[in-house]
Amino acid sequence: MRKLIYTLLFSFLLSGIYAQDTPKMYYTDTSSAGIMIAKDPVVVRFRGKYLMYYSKQMFQNNNDGMLGWNIGIAQSKDLYHWSKIGEIKPHASYEQRGLCAPGAIVKEGKVHLFYQTYGNGPKDALCHAWSADGVNFTRDTTNPIFSPNGNWTNGRAIDAEVYFYRRRYFLYFATRDKAGEIQKQGVATASANTDFKRSDWKQASDESILSPALDWEGRCIEGASIIKRNNKLYMFYAGSYNNMPQQIGVAESDDGIHWRRLSDKPFLRNGLPGTWNSSESGHPGIFEDENGETYLFYQGNNDKGKTWFLSNVKIGWNKEGPYLISEP
Repeated sequence: MRKLIYTLLFSFLLSGIYAQDTPKMYYTDTSSAGIMIAKDPVVVRFRGKYLMYYSKQMFQNNNDGMLGWNIGIAQSKDLYHWSKIGEIKPHASYEQRGLCAPGAIVKEGKVHLFYQTYGNGPKDALCHAWSADGVNFTRDTTNPIFSPNGNWTNGRAIDAEVYFYRRRYFLYFATRDKAGEIQKQGVATASANTDFKRSDWKQASDESILSPALDWEGRCIEGASIIKRNNKLYMFYAGSYNNMPQQIGVAESDDGIHWRRLSDKPFLRNGLPGTWNSSESGHPGIFEDENGETYLFYQGNNDKGKTWFLSNVKIGWNKEGPYLISEP
């Protein structure tokens, strides 16, 4: 009996230590009519703190109808506890129906934000803005800076991700087929000395670089997020439309244009019934800290999209690619 008590006590203490060593992040934004909405996370380290940009919906005060999308800004000291510090609202004429799905990089002491317009169907396009403080942004005068062309696309561009690799900037985006039914990935490039204006971006492929092909990917691949490891690029991507469920997969590339999947199964699945992310684990944002540690940020919910939360998991690496260190 005494041995059993000691065993149970040790297990309890060990579980407490484990919980302290593996904190959990759950963040949402309630600033619009008290509704919990935060999606599409991207994180950068800037001036000694972490900044997270994300999509947030705008509702009428009486919660009678959604008005559009803005971009929220939160900060953190530890990647787990976040507080909202700002919001980017429609300003230019091309943003009047909304702006969302941010991508972000830090270059020469400024945060560069890449985002999409909202509510224009096939005419939604990618835009660029920059900030010296990470909160107040100046729009690029050439906005929108990119939309794709060719028989493989309907001209739409969303979910921007910019990554520097082999002396070029790669701009990854999601688009749709001519019928507007299949969502898939494309890419454009610009030279190392670009200031990201419209004329600098050249479409790098006249076809999709990654289209849905697996059962769990449904009719959608979107939300590409890129990191370099093992002298190659890895793309974390969202497969299937929201709440179908959307889950996260991984592909790799030697040149940034031609991609191959690491597995025919999701890297990060949606949660089991009753868990906070049972409806989906989607829209990845891979973040590499200054010490080389990496965290996969993503969105989830358990009510088919009535609310949305953001979380992260710590990622490890070996010669085969990424693996989960912490549990969702």
